Amino acid sequence: MSALPHERLEQTTSAPDAPEIATSQNGTGDQPPAPDQQHLDIVDEVAGEELRPVEVVRRLDEYIIGQGDAKKSVAIALRNRIRRQQLSDELRREVLPKNILMIGPTGVGKTEIARRVARLTASPFIKVEATKFTEVGYVGRDVESIVRDLLEQTITEVHDDRIAEVEGQAKELANTRILETLLDADDKPAPRVEQPEGGQVDKTAEAAAARRRRARRRRLARRLASGALEERPVDIEVEEPFQPAFEGFAGTGLEEVGYSLSDFFSQMAPVRKRQKRMPVSEARTTLMQEETDRLIDMDRVYDDAIRLVEDDGIVFIDEVDKICGRTSDHGPDVSGEGVQRDLLPILEGSTVHTRYGAVRTEHVLFIAAGAFTAARPSDLIPEFQGRFPIRVELQALSEADLVRILTEPSNALTRQYAALLATENVTLDFAPDGIDELARQAHLVNEEDENIGARRLFTLMEQVLEEVSFRAEDFNGQTVVIDRPYVAARLGDLVRNQDLRHFVL
Repeated sequence: MSALPHERLEQTTSAPDAPEIATSQNGTGDQPPAPDQQHLDIVDEVAGEELRPVEVVRRLDEYIIGQGDAKKSVAIALRNRIRRQQLSDELRREVLPKNILMIGPTGVGKTEIARRVARLTASPFIKVEATKFTEVGYVGRDVESIVRDLLEQTITEVHDDRIAEVEGQAKELANTRILETLLDADDKPAPRVEQPEGGQVDKTAEAAAARRRRARRRRLARRLASGALEERPVDIEVEEPFQPAFEGFAGTGLEEVGYSLSDFFSQMAPVRKRQKRMPVSEARTTLMQEETDRLIDMDRVYDDAIRLVEDDGIVFIDEVDKICGRTSDHGPDVSGEGVQRDLLPILEGSTVHTRYGAVRTEHVLFIAAGAFTAARPSDLIPEFQGRFPIRVELQALSEADLVRILTEPSNALTRQYAALLATENVTLDFAPDGIDELARQAHLVNEEDENIGARRLFTLMEQVLEEVSFRAEDFNGQTVVIDRPYVAARLGDLVRNQDLRHFVL
């Protein structure tokens, strides 16, 4: 997630003489913006980038070939979010996102469209498989864990942003602690000189000792800043919080119970500290982590993450066709129709309780996708269908589409493989007829076997470039031309032999 305009942290008081090793300090003491205004700043930033529907589609075209209808639908849904933020508070609460159902074979770009849109807007995004969940009350994960996982992921991203913001300040504080530790290690107890008649401490001797300490401190600070002390051992006091593990809850749908118990025992147990000896370079990393934890207000991180999920979250539910209702002679369909019914409240808008706070899902955008080869969208229960008012059908990829996929996107496979082998001084030259042959072979295998779309190109490219990748050192400084004869020689037998093709390609 790209850096967000988070609030400035107020300046904290550092140890004495900190400016000796400091490079910069933020002493402005600005107050953080209010949450609503902060989010409007984010919206203005996105709008300022001209992410209008036409521009969103243009950016998606850089990575995804074809599928114009799906791109338009997602782009409009994205723009409606920005439009919603400009409405009055009363009307804003009434405008809900229009969830999208994508229908199309595998490998045509359903997941990639949603993922790229999330990256464009730095929106919280999660992709889940519909088949991984079961109805509430049965063994397995319940659907509310989707929202919990999305929040966990967003908290991590927001926390990383805050770490980047306070990194400089944390480093200064860590260096100050290291400097004080080095000074204390070098200091020898000075004798207390008393006046014979009055028994008072000699103020002159104390002042001289203080001057000597400041002089040593300045010398150590210069050496520390220059990197001359990186390998010097230092004894530091590190915190070791109590961290109980509750692994027995994993995969049972009771993860939140385990997390809550873990948090409870962590808060009840005292923080343990112990002395550890390590090089200055390692000590700085350890102390920076401690100082970062002190500088960052985690409650604010949780609140901001919850707000981001509620306003900008995108949930992509794949394989939704696999949970279409099926008749069963062995009891209720807890992983099919039961999951659909459990998803209804979340899709419509409900409150999901997490250990970080309550998350409302009214304005989370849900995008469902499925191939629907063995089922039809009408096989979904009517209530579930109604929660996805926008339906778009993605087309199977033609041979011409596969050629474009190999050449046009900025992250095209041909560019990826050329860049990988260039690291070993091998130049790959993909001739136009070689690309045409790759696309033809991929389209042929897709038609005669399972149609896995553009993913077939990954398999064929690995087969074609296997020898060059394996013996790259033998091609050092050479240019390998990938033309039609080269491709045909390495794929001919596999494509012609149906049994071998079925298992290899």
